[in-house]
Amino acid sequence: MNDTIRTDDEAAARAANSELVRGFGLLIKSATRLEQRIDTALRQECGISHTMMEVLIRLCRQPGEDVSQRQLADDLTLTSSGTTRLIDRMEEAGLVRRLPSPEDRRVALVEPTTQGRTAFLQAADVHARVVQRYFVDPLDTGDYARLTHALGEIDNALREDAG
Repeated sequence: MNDTIRTDDEAAARAANSELVRGFGLLIKSATRLEQRIDTALRQECGISHTMMEVLIRLCRQPGEDVSQRQLADDLTLTSSGTTRLIDRMEEAGLVRRLPSPEDRRVALVEPTTQGRTAFLQAADVHARVVQRYFVDPLDTGDYARLTHALGEIDNALREDAG
């Protein structure tokens, strides 16, 4: 029995220390830590969360384009109720406003307010500073280009298999 346990322990240790597990863990750990740094800086300097900034990015990306609350939920990979609560908080803070869709009264469109655009511009500067320091600066220019290219390839593969 002890030999079986020892063999299982060794197999489990090999699996846990595999290059695939370690590499993916490093990606997740790094992304999580970077997101935490961005969120902390945005909350301290701008009074908004990183998720709120993500909403403002999508709303400011194409001025005048109608963006539904459902589209935001899909883009941000949030539940419908989670998006509703987030937009409620942003509306209370004066960052966004909801409008009824002219085509479908069941659909709520979301647009940034003047205050929301101003907050986004401030947040974009903070975001850029943190990303530059922790995502760009630690790498040589060539390594950064290869990393972003590789991440794009991974994203493309995941999108293709999702459909």
